[in-house]
Amino acid sequence: MKKCFSIFVAVFFCLAGYAQNSSEKLLTPNNHCLVLIDIESQMVFAAKSVNTEEFRDNTGIVAGTAKIFNVPTIVTTAAEKSFSGPVIPELEEFFPKATNDYIDRTNMNCWEDINAHKAIVGKGKKKIVFAGLWTEVCIVDPVLSAIAESYEVYFIADDCGGISKESHERAVQRMIQAGAQPLSSMQYLLELQRDWARQSTYQPVTDLIKKYGGVYGIGVQYSREVIKH
Repeated sequence: MKKCFSIFVAVFFCLAGYAQNSSEKLLTPNNHCLVLIDIESQMVFAAKSVNTEEFRDNTGIVAGTAKIFNVPTIVTTAAEKSFSGPVIPELEEFFPKATNDYIDRTNMNCWEDINAHKAIVGKGKKKIVFAGLWTEVCIVDPVLSAIAESYEVYFIADDCGGISKESHERAVQRMIQAGAQPLSSMQYLLELQRDWARQSTYQPVTDLIKKYGGVYGIGVQYSREVIKH
C-alpha cells in the first residue's frame, strides 16, 4: 500500500511540474548573476577562435536566457565610443542601451574597474557567470580575480572568443585549472529551464531556440508545424 502511495505521489508531482531539490552546483535563475563583457563590433572583428555567426547566435541564446529568466545582468563595454564600437545586435535585442545601464571602462579587467566591480558584487550573488570577448584577457582576468575573492565562477565557453584558437584554449585551460566551471550557451539555457513542465517560460525558451538554436531550432520549428503537439 505504501509503495503504491509513493508511486502516486511521485507521478502527481511530476505532472504538476515539481521536481526534487536540485544540486547546489547547478545554476538557477536566482542563484547567480551574468556578466557580459565587450561583445562589441571591433572586438568581434578580431575574434578568430569562433565562427562569427555561431558567436552571434550564442550571444542571442545567452542574452535571451538572461532576459527570460530575469537573471541579474551586467553589460560592460571597453572604450565604446573611441575604439570598440557598439554591442552587437543580438545583445542589444534583449538589453537595449536605451533602457539598460552599460558600464564603459578603460581597464581590461572589469574586476579592477570601480564601477563594474561595484555593479557585479552589488548583485549579491556568490555564483557569477561570465561571457564575452576576448577570452585571453577580458574574460580570464575577472574570472581569476573573482575566484581569488571566493566567488563560485562559471564561464560560457562558446560565447567567449579569442584572437586565435590557441589563445582562447590556453585561457580556457587556465580558468578551469583555477576552478572555474565551463558551460555552453545551450547548456546555460537548458539548465535554467530544467523542466519542460514550467509553462511560464516554455514558450519563450522554445522561441529562443527556434531563432538562435541552429539545428535544434529547426527541430522546434518542425515539431510545431508538423507534429502539432
